[in-house]
Amino acid sequence: MGIHNRITEPCDLLDENGCLTNPGYATLPLWRYDRKKIKAAGHRIKEWDYYYVVAPEQGFGITFTIADLGYIGMAAVCWLDFRKKTSCQVDTLSFFPMGRLNLPLASDSGRTRFENKKLSMCFYVDNGYRHLMFETHGFSDDKSGRRLKGDILLSPAQDADSMAAKGVVTMGDTRYEVKPGDAFAGLDWGRGYWTYKNLWYWGSASGMLGKESFGWNIGYGFSDRTPASENMVFYKGVAHKLADILFEMDDQDYMKPWKISSSDNRFEMDFIPLLDRQSAVDFKLIKSI
Repeated sequence: MGIHNRITEPCDLLDENGCLTNPGYATLPLWRYDRKKIKAAGHRIKEWDYYYVVAPEQGFGITFTIADLGYIGMAAVCWLDFRKKTSCQVDTLSFFPMGRLNLPLASDSGRTRFENKKLSMCFYVDNGYRHLMFETHGFSDDKSGRRLKGDILLSPAQDADSMAAKGVVTMGDTRYEVKPGDAFAGLDWGRGYWTYKNLWYWGSASGMLGKESFGWNIGYGFSDRTPASENMVFYKGVAHKLADILFEMDDQDYMKPWKISSSDNRFEMDFIPLLDRQSAVDFKLIKSI
């Protein structure tokens, strides 16, 4: 792996030629993003906000996506039932948004909004707090006609590397109270220009190890991982860097057990899948599975 470059001071993400000024990793959002500095056609620029909230003890998870992928815009909410091992999703697509979704230029401030007849979402970020408000009007793959509605606040924890979640979620007639220590959240904030064809592996977990918070973020695939990677273990809310990660799975049957390991032998995991949530979009010019 070599020694990855840790960024500790604020800096511009791109220079005037559209090149990375200082490739590396950070435990705070230190890079300043400017869409205008990207030297690529508008339909190749991709921007998204993806949040997830999981409540293991209550047996559910929710994912939220608002994305401007140049060719296609997408908004989606997915409900994951860990006890029934099922999922249901409501989503909507638009063509060639080309920046018109006006996603924020920073991950630690601004407002991300989407609303139509199917669903509404608003992510409001200010002064370290993240306010997630959402509502769906039924799920296309859930014949019961249940609606999902919620209001969740992610607040800074005592340390700088994690957040605490609290709020209320209603799924159909069932009301869930989201409490710090019982529910956990994560954010995948993407902005930039990617190669046309990509393969990406990603894993994230949040929970408690005894009385202490514990989790990880791991992955690999597209891009050069020499200067940095996203691989981290979080213990007591503090991030600890990992080396390169490898996922070993049966790509003909993803429900079979996986093995995940790091090149420095500090992370070894047996992963037994609970449910297989799949999605696919194919519009010839752009395809995602």
